[in-house]
Amino acid sequence: MLLMPELDTTSKRLLPFGILSRLREETPVRYDKVRNCWDVFGYDHVHRVLKDYALFSSVRGASAGTSMLYTDPPKHAQLRDLVNKAFTPREIQAFAPRIEAIAGDLLDRARGGAMDIVHDFATPLPVIIIAEMLGAPQEDRERFKHWSDVLVESAADDSDEAFRAVIERRQQAIAELTDYFAALLEERAKQPREDLISLLLAAEIDGERLTPRELISFCILLLAAGNETTTNLITNGVRLLTERPELQRELRRQPEAVPDFVEETLRYYPPIVAVGRVAKEDTAIGDAAVKAGDQIIAWVGAANRDPAKFDDPESFVLGRKPNAHMSFGFGIHFCLGAPLARLEAKLALGALLARTGEIRALPDAELTPIPSSFVFGVKSHPVTFEAR
Repeated sequence: MLLMPELDTTSKRLLPFGILSRLREETPVRYDKVRNCWDVFGYDHVHRVLKDYALFSSVRGASAGTSMLYTDPPKHAQLRDLVNKAFTPREIQAFAPRIEAIAGDLLDRARGGAMDIVHDFATPLPVIIIAEMLGAPQEDRERFKHWSDVLVESAADDSDEAFRAVIERRQQAIAELTDYFAALLEERAKQPREDLISLLLAAEIDGERLTPRELISFCILLLAAGNETTTNLITNGVRLLTERPELQRELRRQPEAVPDFVEETLRYYPPIVAVGRVAKEDTAIGDAAVKAGDQIIAWVGAANRDPAKFDDPESFVLGRKPNAHMSFGFGIHFCLGAPLARLEAKLALGALLARTGEIRALPDAELTPIPSSFVFGVKSHPVTFEAR
């Protein structure tokens, strides 16, 4: 998917929300002939597109039918019910001590009161957690990080060469991951352990189990989607803390408010700003006549700041209640890993605030946005701080 033409500069992609809000007010639903898709910006319309799977399908691309992201009911319900067994609140909360330990270890490595939040903290933490969840050996973490980076990278520019290079690297990574997880599945089938792959291999509902292809697809999805979302959530939270030092002071006075900070960060600087769907039949969205087969981009980043839903939406309000953002999606495709992402962000940011003085962005460092139509984040974010 090409970048939206209104977001054609680095500065606009670093802060797209003013433009998204303007488009929501001027053209709440519009067709973009260049990108060949409908853009939907208002809260109620985005909510409907994400909720109504009967009209707006997730089935698309080569992954259709195997990955939960690209599957509709009844297949989606079968896949989700099976993998839900590994994502119960009890299973997720059991990772809290390990997340705290990893965050502390990563902060211990920050030398001289400086680190790149993306590369030194926000990226390795979820990679390590997901590798451990899946039962991958410790020595494979660097490979996991490499594969995760390749799976979510975007083309450096709009040239055909850049797109082909990204596609080739992604296909190679998927092929390597498929072989890797196939071998791991075979090993766990013979000798189960207390890890996610063993649990998924044993999971059964109404006599049904995941096929090897479905298991591999889920593992790849977890590696890509889980890492990217959590990395950007933590990084976006730190970015807000450096832009608004008063929030740091408030959170150090009230560390119990860190979960509220994470929640408002999800609304205000969401890691995912847009979600794609396909119309299954002719329908209407507002005054727009949508045809069967049309691509639809639901702009969560615009919906999250709709004044029809949120009071004072352009302000960051710590402790906002209610906070019905859609940054983890909505409906049957609500992000399965949302509780894990929230837990990782809460514990990571809590550890960072507890162990540092004022966190400052490096004055001469220029932020570079991730070149994606759907992701809001930066490639690196160097900061300085005083250890406490």
